[in-house]
Amino acid sequence: MMESLGQAVLLVGTLDREVAAIALLSLRVSLTAVFLGCLVGVPLGAFLGVTRFPGRGVVVAVLNAFMGLPAVVVGLLVYLLLSRSGPLGGLGLLFTPGAMIVAQTLLVTPLIAALVRQIVEDADRELGEQLRSLRLGSWRRAFVLVFDTRFSLVVATLAAFGRAVSEVGAVLVVGGNIAGFTRTMTTAISLETQKGDLPLALALGLVLIGIVLAVNGLASTVRAAAMRAYG
Repeated sequence: MMESLGQAVLLVGTLDREVAAIALLSLRVSLTAVFLGCLVGVPLGAFLGVTRFPGRGVVVAVLNAFMGLPAVVVGLLVYLLLSRSGPLGGLGLLFTPGAMIVAQTLLVTPLIAALVRQIVEDADRELGEQLRSLRLGSWRRAFVLVFDTRFSLVVATLAAFGRAVSEVGAVLVVGGNIAGFTRTMTTAISLETQKGDLPLALALGLVLIGIVLAVNGLASTVRAAAMRAYG
């Protein structure tokens, strides 16, 4: 065990080409998915946070339920859409990084939207009357509240990235874990552990833990900045 760990530290310390390639692909896929998720999730969550309409409770309940949607189920749905017999099979995205981005985007969008909805709704309870007195419409009010709660929204985005980068089920189903092409840190850890290549699996695990710790540290920094700004 200690020998494997030592070799893993050496792989990370010497910036092993395979470890670096896998880590960079994982980051590219997850960051792209979070960016796309924010483009949809932030406006949707902000709109739900400031508006009231018939059936809103059902929409919010479904959104909250989708936060815990199993990754393998999302992967299966994307697989069916992108397979040759599926409606989007002509795009040729299956078993490519593009398919992995689609799957992770579907995973993180409900999470981002649900968190943003709660953050904006809480802010609207405090500032809503004042903003309505200025005769601001729903979208303008949502924009003001999003800007006012931007620190909390950054934390929500970091939470979504944490889920994306540590996810394995969906990317394994739609990416195929192809060496040098669609192999991410989580899928490689699973495969290399089964093969008995513990040094590589441990090296990737160390990198993944480092990324998660860095994300948590950044979230703590953002929270501290928010407390200073509003304190």
